[in-house]
Amino acid sequence: MKEYFPSRRQSPSRFPAILPAILCGFLTLALLLTGCGKPPVAVYKHLLEYPSPELPRLPQVPEGLKVELFSVAQAFNSQAMIYRPTSYQSEAYRYHRWRVNPGQLVTDFLLRDLRQSRVFAAVFGYERTATPRFLLEGAVEEFQEVNAGDSWSAVLAVNITLLDTTKEEITQRVLFQKNYRAEEPIMDRTPQGLAAAMSRAMEKLSTTIITDVHQAAWKRIPPKERK
Repeated sequence: MKEYFPSRRQSPSRFPAILPAILCGFLTLALLLTGCGKPPVAVYKHLLEYPSPELPRLPQVPEGLKVELFSVAQAFNSQAMIYRPTSYQSEAYRYHRWRVNPGQLVTDFLLRDLRQSRVFAAVFGYERTATPRFLLEGAVEEFQEVNAGDSWSAVLAVNITLLDTTKEEITQRVLFQKNYRAEEPIMDRTPQGLAAAMSRAMEKLSTTIITDVHQAAWKRIPPKERK
């Protein structure tokens, strides 16, 4: 019986088999290089902007206040600029975002306004380890644009809790808990217009919150310690 040994001429060439893979690789590389040549899409970042509210002259509470970082309802817990085009719908502007999370925005501006008001002997931020007598906690429950036909508005809703840390019993520890809501018309129907209207809403709420917090804390100060 003869044994069959194929000659080199009879072996099929491997080059045609890998040619499609090589061409595919070059095509993929070309597409990637073409895509990399495009300029990146600009994403605009927005902040609130308003002057600290001018409050009537109030007696200074001779105690410190610490403002904790506010939590945020999950639907608004991102930097997206959320708008509600119709009932039961929620969308976000594609190329516009808030600079930081709404909880951070509301906390930082309320903290700034409390310090400017000077209605407490000292005001501490959430990053500090200080443990003053009064503690302010909060939650942002709504932070969005609402479109209702021809009426567009910025809606800001916040829940505030003021605590007296010197008290052990919870009934004595909680000075008050209250919901606040502001709705401001959007004049310019753009993300910039939303930021402007939300700033006005925050300014309005900040004034009311500071006044209420001061009043509740002041009532806890014994008359002999008031100045």
